[in-house]
Amino acid sequence: MQKNSYLFMVFCLVLFTGFSQPQKKAEDSGETSYSVYLDSAKFYRKANIAKSIDFIAQAIGSLGQNPNKQQLALALTNLGEVYQYHKQYDLAISNYTDAQEAYKTSRTALLLGKACIQSGAYENAATVLHPLEEITGLVPYQKIELYELLGDTYKGFGETNKAIAYYEEGLIVANKNQVSPKIPDLNSKIADAYAQANRLEEAESYYGNSLELSGQQAPQRAIQEKEKVADFYNKKNQYDDEIKLRKKSLNELQALPGSVAKSAAVSYDSDSITSQRINYKIANAYAAQDKFVEAIPYLEESIKEAGSENDLIVQKDATRKLSEVYRDKGDFSKAFETYQKYVAIVDTLYLRKEQEISQALSLSREIATSQSRITGLEKERELSQSKYDLALTEQQLARESNKRQKWIIYSLVLVIFLTALAAYLFYRSNRQQQLANNLLALKSLRSQMNPHFIFNALNSVNNYIAKNDERSANRYLSEFSNLMRAVLENSEEDFITLAKELELIELYVKLEHSRFPEKFDYSIDLDEKIDTEAFQIPPMLLQPYIENAIWHGLRYKEEKGSLKIELLQKGTEVIEIRITDNGIGRKRSRELKTSNQINQNSKGMGNIKKRIAILNTMYKDKVSVSVTDLNEDTTGTRVILTLRKKA
Repeated sequence: MQKNSYLFMVFCLVLFTGFSQPQKKAEDSGETSYSVYLDSAKFYRKANIAKSIDFIAQAIGSLGQNPNKQQLALALTNLGEVYQYHKQYDLAISNYTDAQEAYKTSRTALLLGKACIQSGAYENAATVLHPLEEITGLVPYQKIELYELLGDTYKGFGETNKAIAYYEEGLIVANKNQVSPKIPDLNSKIADAYAQANRLEEAESYYGNSLELSGQQAPQRAIQEKEKVADFYNKKNQYDDEIKLRKKSLNELQALPGSVAKSAAVSYDSDSITSQRINYKIANAYAAQDKFVEAIPYLEESIKEAGSENDLIVQKDATRKLSEVYRDKGDFSKAFETYQKYVAIVDTLYLRKEQEISQALSLSREIATSQSRITGLEKERELSQSKYDLALTEQQLARESNKRQKWIIYSLVLVIFLTALAAYLFYRSNRQQQLANNLLALKSLRSQMNPHFIFNALNSVNNYIAKNDERSANRYLSEFSNLMRAVLENSEEDFITLAKELELIELYVKLEHSRFPEKFDYSIDLDEKIDTEAFQIPPMLLQPYIENAIWHGLRYKEEKGSLKIELLQKGTEVIEIRITDNGIGRKRSRELKTSNQINQNSKGMGNIKKRIAILNTMYKDKVSVSVTDLNEDTTGTRVILTLRKKA
């Protein structure tokens, strides 16, 4: 314990002495070593995981007890990438998380999200990836990768529509920025999502796109996509299409140079793309159609190639399948002979698996040792840093604690006051503006009375004059002027008494009946319990509905119709106004109208809806309206307007 204290005192003494030039040289040397170690780790990442991890441990060790946070995060990210490449996803996630705690970057967050998806932790992936959508500084490739990973996440959740939406967002960015390698990838993933949801037509369409687009990429990428689409055809039992596509893949793979062909043998969905495996799958497709003669040569070729490549897995599967084909073909002697070969291969494979398990255990121990070393370095660094920070800041905290607290309190009080003041001013301004807008809109809407009625009314007067019916013309004109005067008097009011509205409606219906006496009769029935002076109603609210009933329902009826206006007491605070006609109905009326008439009627009813919405906003749901067909054959119309006495 005393020795440790002494070493710590020496460390602090050296830190504060003036030997700046040697320290600078040491720092430069440390940075050079750090870069060399990381480059070496990247070089051995794929070939030797233990060696790669060891170099990263040395890189972290070269940073010293007080490392640069950004450099530490980069080293931990590289370590996560090593684990991720070798499918050690838990360790990859742990190191990516530590890297983000040291120094956050979008690249590390994307790698962390991908590792979570690969390990099946979709909830964690969503938590990591969604905040990146708010970042504006992502380069196009990172945006594409983000949308692709979010699509993978929601595909993992089974939410096909969300997955496809994110893939399509990525496709838009890829097309816009001409990131051509990602375009076939995203088309292929959209197809996968549709296929997962059993929406096979959409899947086939996007697989077609991915096939065409991958043909413009490197040959290896085109082969991978052909094999994926061939697997899709296999699931749909489209064996001829599958065989045709796999034969193309086989020819293209065999045409590649040896080193390139090996690089094409990458995997997707845990399935390697090799010549022997493609031959095996072609044979399976033939066998599924009972074409045993065609299947046998491909199985024999698959066994031969797998043997030369020491691929015991495919050799085992192809040998067993060949035995089954001979059996189904009826050649039992060859079936038995081939089955014996299959058993021998299984035994060999079993021995190899034991060796692989032993090697994997040894490698796991090496990885655990290296990871423990890195963890120990990190804990040691954290401990030393904590001691140094504590010694350096203890006195400063004591002096500045009260000062900082007061500054924070004053700042918070000021911020709260300014926020409250701004919120109040904004609320008051918004309310005043909203009230002004509502009043202006109401004034505009109240002043709009259907010009058709005015023009037609004047035409009726002109018609009486032409017939020398001066008395009828005078009477009609007098009633029309009374109606217009009432409309103008009420145009400035939001609400008038129900009694005034009924007088106005009686004038209006009487004028319309004078023009069309042969088309309809009408009645206005008022429940004697209703106090018409006690209820308030927006002026000219009922007129458009009555006008619709006459002009679009009753006027086209061949026989004489009827218009009925009823006012019923539904409670002390509520009345119901019913406008019923037995006209041709709304459906037939729409069929007879011209497009201009439909437009005019739509505007008129739209104005009424706007008035009701604005008034209900201002007066708390005082009025409600419903319009329904009167009869099951869609003839006739009923409008029910509910009016409440108090807001």
